[in-house]
Amino acid sequence: MPDMYATQALTHVVPLAAELDKNKVTPGVLGFLVFAALAVGVWQLMKSMNRHMGRVNFEEAPEPGAASAAEGTPGASAKK
Repeated sequence: MPDMYATQALTHVVPLAAELDKNKVTPGVLGFLVFAALAVGVWQLMKSMNRHMGRVNFEEAPEPGAASAAEGTPGASAKK
């Protein structure tokens, strides 16, 4: 039964699509405004991300084997 409803819906849409003139269909002013709003939003998000990434204070932890060998701890010589 659901297939019958889908078929009926498509039969009503197909004549409407045939009436459209392909040379007159444009995104228009609304399409431009939506695109411009998305572009401004992405620009603001990127700016905010760069600001937050600049505030990150990250120091990489040394590898456990390299730190103990460099300090000369007794545990380092036992592992060799």
